[in-house]
Amino acid sequence: MEEPLLWFCNWSTLAVCAALKLPQISAVLAARSARGISLPSLLLELAGFLVFLRYQCYYEYPLLTFLEYPILIAQDALLLLCVFHFNGNVKGAAPYMALFVVSWFVLPLQKWIMDLAMNLSTFISAASKFAQLQYLWRSRDSGAVSALTWSLAAYTCAILMRFLIMLALNVWVTATVLRYRKTAVKAE
Repeated sequence: MEEPLLWFCNWSTLAVCAALKLPQISAVLAARSARGISLPSLLLELAGFLVFLRYQCYYEYPLLTFLEYPILIAQDALLLLCVFHFNGNVKGAAPYMALFVVSWFVLPLQKWIMDLAMNLSTFISAASKFAQLQYLWRSRDSGAVSALTWSLAAYTCAILMRFLIMLALNVWVTATVLRYRKTAVKAE
């Protein structure tokens, strides 16, 4: 039972990621506006994806364990260009693109840099969500932000929720074992 479920989770996540940003790109193009999209959020998300992809390549993980990240990076780069285009400054994307390219080569220069960046990537990704939320709260206008894109992103995270639940339960069992072990030692 577990193997077919794992297969479904892996391939459905990959399929969703292959189309994740397409509704957002489509919404921006249809509205001819990037209103509601936080540039810092997009840049942080792109940085988090880049770090994760570089880490996977650095440690030579199998392609199927990170195949969605090149796809997500390409979609985010296209969305970034759309945002700059509709904000009237396509050339403004160049420094960010250059920074991402340079980062690709700097990250693996030292193992500690790569490992530190990977440890920070979860915080970077979380910061991107908070930046988008802050932008929406401040403007009180979702503009061209695609609810479908965000709900698809939620699906990909929900698949990982199983691992978080299992982590919490394993920690709970470990703590319980340690608690009762100390009690048993005191009784002797």
